[in-house]
Parts: sequence; C-alpha cells; structure tokens
Amino acid sequence: MATVRYGAREQQRSREVEATSAEIWSEAITAIYETDPEVIAAVLPPPLEPPAEPRVRATITKVEMPGGYVFGAGYFAVRARHEGTDGEYPLLMPMTTEQATVGGRETFGEPKKIGQVTVTRDGDQVEGVIARMGFTLITVSGRVSETLPPPPEFTKTDFYFKFLPSPDGKGFDDDPSLVYCYKKEKNRLLERVEGNIVLGESPLDPVIDIPVRRIVDITWSERATIQTAEIHSKVPSDWILPYVHQRYDDLSVLGNKD
Repeated sequence: MATVRYGAREQQRSREVEATSAEIWSEAITAIYETDPEVIAAVLPPPLEPPAEPRVRATITKVEMPGGYVFGAGYFAVRARHEGTDGEYPLLMPMTTEQATVGGRETFGEPKKIGQVTVTRDGDQVEGVIARMGFTLITVSGRVSETLPPPPEFTKTDFYFKFLPSPDGKGFDDDPSLVYCYKKEKNRLLERVEGNIVLGESPLDPVIDIPVRRIVDITWSERATIQTAEIHSKVPSDWILPYVHQRYDDLSVLGNKD
C-alpha cells in the first residue's frame, strides 16, 4: 500500500516552538509612542494592570526563514504589569501566512490574525505598513538619520491569554491560561529614524482608538529574537470574555450603522 501521509506518525514536532527558539534575523521598523493612561487601562483584561508609563509599541517586520520562506509580521502592543512584572500586552499581531498565524496563536495564545504586512527600504527611506480586511491600520515611515550602537542583548516579557471558544458557542471550553512569553532580542544593526506613525480607522482593528500623543522613538533594525514561554496561571473565563474580540474578529460591527 502506498504511504498514507494523513496516517499516524511516530514523532510529533512543534514547528512553532522550534522556529521561535532559533536565531533568525529579520528587518524591522519600530515606533514607540505615548498615549492616554485611561486608554491603556480600558484595553487590559484582568489581572493585568496599567503600567507606570502609558506607552505603545508598533513593530513591522520582514522575516526570512531558512529555505527562503519569507513572511511579514506585525505587532501592536501596550505596556502592562502583572504581579510586579513589567511587560507588554499585544492587541494585534497580523501575519501574512497561515503557518505564522496558527502556530503562534494555538501554541502561545498570541492574538494573531491574517493580514497584509510590508516592510520596504529605499536608501535611507524606510516604511512599514499593516493592513487587514481592506483597511490600512498602521503606517510607520521616515528617513534614517543616525546609526546607533547596538544595545546589549535583552529580554522582554509579553502577556498572552491562551483559550479556545466552546463548541456550544457559550464562552470557552476551559478557563484561559495567562502565558508569560520571554523574548530574548539582539541587534546587529540599529538606526534612528526621523519619521511618523499614522493609525487608520477600522471597525475590526480599532488601533486608532489608542491615540498618538507623543512619539518616543522610531528605529530601523536588523535583529534576531529567541522566544520561550510558560503558563503562569489560570484566570476566570468571565475576566477574558469581554475582550475576546481582541483575538477573533467580531464581524457584527460591519453591519452596525450607528
């Protein structure tokens, strides 16, 4: 009988864990800005707490995997705290491929969605754009003005909530897990960018509701990130249910004329 490739396999490998545990270099444009403290407080599910500084990070990345597999990766996160640990809580992580989207969402609980993510550079002019469902969401653009010393390796913490909707359509099939994701990052190139970040309107991805009050920094980098994660604790479903639209599109808003 010919090999049936859907049949049982002796060894199951977590491709997502393997990929995020490898040193893979990418090009990224990152904007950090200040917003309103009350806005950050409004988007954080408990038990996350508002940070000391109301900052937002938008990173738009071109990732080239071994073998020539290239995809775009977006990241839009607010600063947050949990039990004395400072970190970031991503609201949107659009990816250009199914593999990059599903693996991170199901393994780590990342709020990933399929989208259009592009990063371009022409001499000193750089630009990153995130779009979804016909809406341009985030544009970071500018001119490279200065080469900076690459910082030492550092590790930042992201907070995710890992859950699945119940098949009966009522809540989740189990209480969500609060995941601590540790991202060890190093840079081989870091450049300052004189530019701007523009947030666009979208009923599905309302990033424009997190207004830009002051740009702190815009940079262009060549960087590598190694990611590990662990479940910190379980949290009550009732805490997360009001925020489920951050993960899964609420298409009902497309028909709302109010």
